[in-house]
Formats: sequence, C-alpha cells, structure tokens
Amino acid sequence: MRGAPEEGTLASLLRRGLAAPMRYLRAAPLPHATGGVSALIGVGWVRAALEALAEEALAAGVLLCMPASGWFGLALLCGADGLSRYREYLRVRRMLRRWGFTPRLLRPLAASRCQRDAAMQAAREAGCAEMARTYYRELGYRWYHLLPDRVAANPLAFLDARFLRATFLPGKR
Repeated sequence: MRGAPEEGTLASLLRRGLAAPMRYLRAAPLPHATGGVSALIGVGWVRAALEALAEEALAAGVLLCMPASGWFGLALLCGADGLSRYREYLRVRRMLRRWGFTPRLLRPLAASRCQRDAAMQAAREAGCAEMARTYYRELGYRWYHLLPDRVAANPLAFLDARFLRATFLPGKR
C-alpha cells in the first residue's frame, strides 16, 4: 500500500533532516543566492591567483587575490544578511501563530524584498500566506522590487549606520 512513509523509514528521516536547512534557505532566498554566487566568483579569482603564483608571477598572484577577497567579503555580508532574515522569519512566525494575521505585523517588513520574503515564509507556515500576499500587493510590491525602498531612493543609504543596524539587527530599534 502506497501512502505516507512510516515514521522510521529513511525517506521520513531525510525529509525531517532537510526541513530545517530548507526552511533556512527559503526564509531568505535572495541573500543566500547572492552569497553563493559571490563565493563562486571569489573561488574563480583565487584559482586564477594560484595559477599565477604557480607560474611564479608573484605580483599578478597578489593582485588577483584582492578582488577575490572582495567577493568573499560580499559573500560573508550576504550570509550575515541571510542569518538576520532567518531570525526575523522566526520572530514573525511566532507572532503570526500567536495573534494571527495582522497587517501591522507585516508593515515594518514591507520596505525590503529580503524582509518580505522572510515574512512571506513565516506567513506560509502560520497559514496566512494568501492574506500576506494580498497585503503586499495592495502596498504595490511586486516580484521585481528587489532593492530596499531606502536604497532605491538614495543609493548611498548602504553606507548609513541606521540602515546597517536595521539590516543586521532586526527588531532592535
């Protein structure tokens, strides 16, 4: 008889074992994808640097390490942003489960695509995904709104201490 796998089967164990990492990735897909691509580009630069060093071109090898470190730094920042979004997802999911769908819970998370993704994942798991999707659509957000509102208005906002604090310390105002 086919149906749901029994509790102790390998498929059941794999499904449960992969649930947490998949939830982590789905809470912040954009930062994780950007970080992964940045790390791959950094690996390419390191490979080129190692090839230059193997050919005894010390200056070229050192110069090629500089962009590699920049790409790895970007990957690290993206990873930190992904972790922050995951923490935010956990916080919002807990609030949605406790109080149900309330627009004022989702409004502070509307200004950034990464925050909206975390809120949408939390809403999916809390059972109010359609209401959250409708709410964000009513605010005018679509899939192609990738940049945070503050950055779209002022590209130098990435350098503002308040923006960085809001990005990496969610819930701390």
